[in-house]
Amino acid sequence: MVPNSATAVAGPAAGTHVTEHTVVVDAPADTVYGLVADVSAWPQIFGPTIHVEVLEEEADEQLLRIWATANDQVRSWTSHRILNSRTRSVSFRQVVPAAPVSAMGGQWRIEPNDDGGSRVVLLHDYSAVDDDPEAVALIERAVDRNSRAELAALKNAAEQDAGEGAAEGADAGDDRLRFTFCDSVDIGGSAEDVFAFLDRADLWPERLPHVARIGLEESPSDDGGSTVQRMDMDTRSPDGSLHNTMSVRVCFPDRNLIVYKQLRVPVAMSGHTGRWVIEPHGKGVRATSWHTVTLDPEGVRQLLGPGATLAEARAKVRRALGANSSTTLQHAKQFAENLHDRP
Repeated sequence: MVPNSATAVAGPAAGTHVTEHTVVVDAPADTVYGLVADVSAWPQIFGPTIHVEVLEEEADEQLLRIWATANDQVRSWTSHRILNSRTRSVSFRQVVPAAPVSAMGGQWRIEPNDDGGSRVVLLHDYSAVDDDPEAVALIERAVDRNSRAELAALKNAAEQDAGEGAAEGADAGDDRLRFTFCDSVDIGGSAEDVFAFLDRADLWPERLPHVARIGLEESPSDDGGSTVQRMDMDTRSPDGSLHNTMSVRVCFPDRNLIVYKQLRVPVAMSGHTGRWVIEPHGKGVRATSWHTVTLDPEGVRQLLGPGATLAEARAKVRRALGANSSTTLQHAKQFAENLHDRP
C-alpha cells in the first residue's frame, strides 16, 4: 500500500481552497526532485499527463503547456513554474486555467529523510468560476484523484530509478526500464497529405492491415489550435490474435505533429507514449514515428517467462511496435505519393 495521505485545510482567502497530499519515497531527494523538474518524462511517469511542451524557459523559470485527463476529460492549460534545486521545490501557477477552474497553483516540496529516502509534499490552491459549489466539488475530486495518482507514480518511478542506479554496470543500458526509439520513411509528397493520413485514424481499419477495429472520438482542445482524439483500437498480431489498446492523441495540424499516450497498454509495459513527426526533407518530407516505452518487470515475466531479461523484452517490444509503425508509415507514403502524382 502506498503511504499516501491527503489533508484539506482552510483556504487563505474566501473562495480559495487548499489541499495537501504527501508520500514517503524510498529514494534520495535529489532523484525525486529531478523527476519533478524534468517535464519531458511526465507523460511516462504520471498517468493523467498526456503531453507537456516547454513554451518558454529562462534560468529557473518555465512556461509550460500541459494536456492531462481530469474527471475523464482531457484538459489543457498554460502553467508558470519556478524551480529551486537548492530547496528541492517547484512552485507552479496556471496562467490560463481551463473552466470551471478560475485559479490554480501550488508547490512540490521534496524533503530528505534521515534514512536516505525522502518525503514529498504536493500543495494545491484553487478556486472555481463564480465559486460554484458543484464546480468546486468537481475540481476537488480531480485534484485529489490526480494528486494521489501522481504521488504514487512518482514514488514508483523514483524507487525504480534509484534501484537501477545502484545496479548500474558496464551493460546496464540493456536493463533500463524506459527506452526510446524511432522509425522513419522519406516521402515524395506533401506534409499535409501525410498528416491527413495519420490524422484520419477512423479510416485505418480500411487502410492498414494490422488494424482490425477502431472507435474514435474527436473534440477541440482547450488551446484552440489542436484537436483531441480518444481511440479504442484492436490491432492484429502476425499470429492472428487481437490486442486492445486505448489512447489519447493531440493533433497539431499547423505543425504536422501528432502526440499520443496509451491509456491501456500491453501486459509487458507500464507506459507507452509517442509522436508522429512530419518534416521537410529534400524535395518531399520525412515522416518519423517515435516511441517511448516503460517496461513492467512483472508483466515481462508474465509474458516471456520467469527467466526473461529486460533486454529480451526491449527487443520484443521494439520489433512489435516498430513493425506496426513502419507499416503505417509505408501506407502513408503510398497515400501521399499517389495524391502527389495525380495530374
